[in-house]
Amino acid sequence: MDPLSRLLGGIRAEGSVVTHAVLDAPWTIRFADRAPLTMVTVLRGGGTLLLPGGAEHRISAGDTAVVRDCEPFLLADRGDSAALPHAEYEIACFAADPKCDAALDDGRWGNDPAGETALIVGAYRASGRRHERLLRALPPVLVASDDVEVCAWMATVAADATARPAGAQALMDRLLDWALVCTLRDWFDRQDNDAPGWYRGPADPVVGPALEAMHSRPAAGWTVASLAAAAGVSRALFAKRFTDVMGQSPLAYLTECRMDEAEELLADRDLTVAQVAKAVGYADAFGFSAAFKRHRGVRPSDFRGKVAAV
Repeated sequence: MDPLSRLLGGIRAEGSVVTHAVLDAPWTIRFADRAPLTMVTVLRGGGTLLLPGGAEHRISAGDTAVVRDCEPFLLADRGDSAALPHAEYEIACFAADPKCDAALDDGRWGNDPAGETALIVGAYRASGRRHERLLRALPPVLVASDDVEVCAWMATVAADATARPAGAQALMDRLLDWALVCTLRDWFDRQDNDAPGWYRGPADPVVGPALEAMHSRPAAGWTVASLAAAAGVSRALFAKRFTDVMGQSPLAYLTECRMDEAEELLADRDLTVAQVAKAVGYADAFGFSAAFKRHRGVRPSDFRGKVAAV
């Protein structure tokens, strides 16, 4: 499994919402979920995202914004609307009965079709900790523009979902999972060499086979020589190419992969530290504990206690 797929494996849309808002300016819509990721696709109209700390991002029809792990934020008709007397609305996808407003559960505000703002909103829950490496690679908000045909297709699916046939919510949530992958790939592709190595690496003819080998069997006794053999090149060529593409040596990257996997496994209290150690390639709990503390700053048992307290 490639690294992006692995990082996205524990994050899923839940309670995605389709809204058709016809609002008299000034107005704000509050996104209340505090989700690891929130995605807002503008089908018609638009507004200005207002993030905690004062950052503003204008989004228009065809734009998809992904907001990372933050406090509740706003979409307003314009940047200064929140400071003026204005109409306030709220979207909370994680509510027991996801809706756009406590008084209006059909996802439609206003009654004048002129100037309508239509949005698809998805908030993403995370299971485990794998997604955290992905979040570290993202800015607080990224904006990608979809082509007209994709937006038209999404609008058609969304229109079907608002009629609430059987399976409508599952359909919308899976649509948002698909859209998140496409949006992130588009954004990372536009970063070129600034994209993280774990994103660029799988496409490299030398680095890709080694990454696949490491991620499929992180507990194996990998050496630079054995990874070079998996890539089908000499040890010297492999070590240089891997470091150039990934920004770190093969064994340093392998250790990071093992520590990420260990964090995920330590959250499962049914596993002993010794079992986690073996699962990520360490012969005994002592050696694993020393390595984990060196790379994560705490002992595995202390890390497990912190996770349990959250």
